[in-house]
Amino acid sequence: MTVLGSGEAADLVKAKAVLLESNGRHHHGPEALRAALVDLHDFWLSSRCAALGVGGEGSGTALAAVGALGRRELCPWSDLDLVLLHDGRTDVDTLAEKLWYPLWDAGIGLDHSVRTPGQAVQVAATDLRAAFGLLELRHVAGDAALTGKVRDAVRTAWRAGMRSRFDEIVDTTTDRWQRNGDVAHRVEPDLKNGHGGLRDVQLLDALATAQLVDRPGADVVAARSLLLDVRTELHRLSGRARDVLRAQEADEIAATLDVGDRFDLARALSGAARAVAFATEVGLRQARNALPRRGLAALRRAPVRRPLDSGVVEHAGEVGLARDASATKDPALVLRVAATAARTGLPISAGTLSRLADTAPELRAPWPRTALAELLALLGTGKAAVAVIESLDRTGLWGRLFPEWGAVRDLPPRDRTHVWTVDRHLVEVCAEAARLTTRVARPDLLLVGALLHDIGKGRGGDHSVVGESLVGQIGERLGLREGDLVLLAAMVRHHLLLPHTATRRDPEDPATVSRVLDTLREAVAPGGRGDADVALLVELLDALAEADSLGTGPGVWTPWRRTLIHGLAGRCLSALDGRPFVEPGPPDPAHHEMVEAVAEGGPQVRFTGDGDVSSVTVALPDGRGVLSAVAGVLALHSLQVHTADVTVSDGVTVETFAVTPRFGGLPDPALVRSDLTRVRAGTLDLAQALARKERDYAPSTPEVERTAPPRVLWFDDEATGAVVLELRGTDRIGLLHHVTAALERAGVDLVWARVETLGASVVDSFGIGGSPDGAARAAIESAVLTVAAGQGEAHTGT
Repeated sequence: MTVLGSGEAADLVKAKAVLLESNGRHHHGPEALRAALVDLHDFWLSSRCAALGVGGEGSGTALAAVGALGRRELCPWSDLDLVLLHDGRTDVDTLAEKLWYPLWDAGIGLDHSVRTPGQAVQVAATDLRAAFGLLELRHVAGDAALTGKVRDAVRTAWRAGMRSRFDEIVDTTTDRWQRNGDVAHRVEPDLKNGHGGLRDVQLLDALATAQLVDRPGADVVAARSLLLDVRTELHRLSGRARDVLRAQEADEIAATLDVGDRFDLARALSGAARAVAFATEVGLRQARNALPRRGLAALRRAPVRRPLDSGVVEHAGEVGLARDASATKDPALVLRVAATAARTGLPISAGTLSRLADTAPELRAPWPRTALAELLALLGTGKAAVAVIESLDRTGLWGRLFPEWGAVRDLPPRDRTHVWTVDRHLVEVCAEAARLTTRVARPDLLLVGALLHDIGKGRGGDHSVVGESLVGQIGERLGLREGDLVLLAAMVRHHLLLPHTATRRDPEDPATVSRVLDTLREAVAPGGRGDADVALLVELLDALAEADSLGTGPGVWTPWRRTLIHGLAGRCLSALDGRPFVEPGPPDPAHHEMVEAVAEGGPQVRFTGDGDVSSVTVALPDGRGVLSAVAGVLALHSLQVHTADVTVSDGVTVETFAVTPRFGGLPDPALVRSDLTRVRAGTLDLAQALARKERDYAPSTPEVERTAPPRVLWFDDEATGAVVLELRGTDRIGLLHHVTAALERAGVDLVWARVETLGASVVDSFGIGGSPDGAARAAIESAVLTVAAGQGEAHTGT
């Protein structure tokens, strides 16, 4: 057997390189590049087949393409998926080797097979992935009639066997979605395999081939083009086969496609992916209902229309309209359909959505009370409302109810802790708020406030201020009373007041509580009910802060964040009604006992509390560097510090920390005490130990996430007897140690520390005694920024 050398495919590799280089210098667009790549490979393959004697019509041998080449979607580094078809040729294996080996030897990615028509039909019947590929079979060279015969036979078998394999299709698709996430909401989306990606477009085509659904509409066709264009540019830019779009590549791709920056690209991709995802979900439901019935199922009567609500029925497992229902006569019909779908867990049929989109007018202001009631019923269903609102939004009905929604639709977040686009975040927060409605006196305002709290984003300026103005207009349109409009506007304007204050200031300081209450009193002054409105507003903001954190992403609503925010809200309510605030959690340890023990036995360590957040109290002789030393030892033992309070008594520093374990449970206090003793004795190099810890256990965060420069802010009137220094940066093990060491070296008198971790980011606030002047502040700021950026780490000693 003679195997041809790799040189015979070298011209293909060289021509492709010239094409990519030329396209890089004189960019003609990704669609033109794909077309050129397809033509290039088709020409080389057909020429190769001709040289090997793969005959024409009637020869019984053909080369066909599937996959990206078969669909004419070949990206720069896509594999070639080829099928050599034959009708029983005896030397087919030798022929195949002469085709495949030059490609392999030239380093070209190749997925190949050799099939007779019967084998092709058989493999399509048993291997779902192979079936999807063979449905897209495209003739390249040889006997075109043979290729057509195989393609027709595979498609016929696909239609005939659809009923028996539909569940496998759904299960495989659902598993793929769960593995790869949503293209619309991932910071780094999988353009091919994610929910709303290119594989979903292929699925829609396959369902249409089975004659179960129509071919994808114009919105899906446009979405497919954008996804393909981004994937093409991703391949070209990275120089290899890539499906996951990373943040560091998005700006250049956005510029190449002339869509602005990476945030504009993310928004465009989100809209495209959501169009594909919605079409796929609807298509799967339609396909199931269209499956041919057999046996007794074929004899059953058509599904009965079961009444669900006024003008709303269930038909074939979907929510539909009664025959006499009219959106022009019933202004609450759209929202009643949506609320019924969320309440029953049934999807709204595509026909119903289309009919409502064609006939439902905009609601006149103020809304009828029935329409507002149906909106609240929808929002109150929680998680069930998410998919329903998505379906309304994808068909234009949600924007008809809330025209202001357009500014936040598909708007990507600027903060990496957010996992949703802004519009989806609003719906997720509303779903979380639905669980908290029994905690507040006005659940209706909580739901509407949760839905609209970020509606001011995407318009420039402070989104809270912009949102305050917008919700006033929306509230009037909804028909809210004047007093409720004031409360709703105050909720949106100050929805960050409690979390920002509790996590960046000292919530136990009476001045903190006074500032919060004064701010809210000013906000509700037009309401005319004084502190009664303020108390109601505190209650609403407390619940909204929890829902907002839970609807942002995993790891945001931490036990310590919950303790801080609920604690501040409780102190505010206590100050309003004159009752003392009872601090939740365990009592403070007996400091004086530890102070006495230090003189006899050196550093003392005590852990208290068995809940999510524990208290660590450390007492040791006062001296330079004690706070940074303790913070470093706690970091060595994988304890995440949320707050630090420092007092000095009789030459002994007592430091109390609120902590949660990063891994497992709390460490043995004796081990913590031992390490503190070693640090003080100079036998434990804390900086070196922390560096090892950070290398071994730091999160595997891509480098791009760590390049945001840290910032320092100063506040002179946020706490009693202290100036507040706020550090914003990227979290890492030992950060508190390094920052406090830098502050200690600068001669700063630390009164308290407040540490807030949000995903990979931190907002750390430090109460500084005295009043450092401008020069001192500049020196302190420089020292803090240096270590926060990972430079000039502290060499610890006490």
